[in-house]
Amino acid sequence: MTPEQVAAASKPLVLDLGEAYGRCPVTLRRARLLGISGWAFYVSGRAGALGDVRAETVAAALGFLSPDAVADGWDGAARTVRPFEVAAASLAECCRWGAQHLDDAPRVDRLALLVERAVAAADASGMPLFAAWRAMLVPGRTPGARAAAALRQLREHFTAAYLLAVRASGMTPLEAVLAGPEGEAGAMACGWPPPYPPVGPLVRRRLWAEAVTDRLAAPAFAALGPVDGAELVELLTVTRAHLGAVARSHPAA
Repeated sequence: MTPEQVAAASKPLVLDLGEAYGRCPVTLRRARLLGISGWAFYVSGRAGALGDVRAETVAAALGFLSPDAVADGWDGAARTVRPFEVAAASLAECCRWGAQHLDDAPRVDRLALLVERAVAAADASGMPLFAAWRAMLVPGRTPGARAAAALRQLREHFTAAYLLAVRASGMTPLEAVLAGPEGEAGAMACGWPPPYPPVGPLVRRRLWAEAVTDRLAAPAFAALGPVDGAELVELLTVTRAHLGAVARSHPAA
């Protein structure tokens, strides 16, 4: 597989696995322990890696969220706890989830190694949030914790690459969300209020942006080579299937 093929094949898997810990009820309880809302935990948990910056800077880095919604979450959390502390708590929850849910996944130690190699090789130019997450100290050292943290970091790389590609396509972040699979529901979830522009003319631009995203992310996977790149895609697929099987066996887990 070429690096771009690995990027294209791994992207949906990384986007899903890299945020799976955030859907865990235990992770959501961490927000209550910090005394902040779930939305504030999400915004500061992602952007808190940047440190004590203004909400406008956070909105620029996150890109796809409404600036007003970002300000609500960011400023709401900052009144109670410093942003970097929320990011550290989010990363700790990510590692906890990984140790709990991925340690028994097939060949998870190999998955962790390959994703860590891709993260280390990724070009962070124009991607301050990814660079900030990559610089954070990962507290968990089990294979599952390492894999979860590296997937979280690689997810920020893909998201940042997509934001750059969207802007290069001439679309606004809102237009990209509307042209995505969730459409107006996705825009509302990201805090953008209606009315919305028509989606039809945006679909072709979004497909172009997706292809550019793969090209921007490709250097991270070039470091793996074609054999290890194909193995990474295989392991990501196996890991998602493992999580699905566990969820079906233990619906309350």
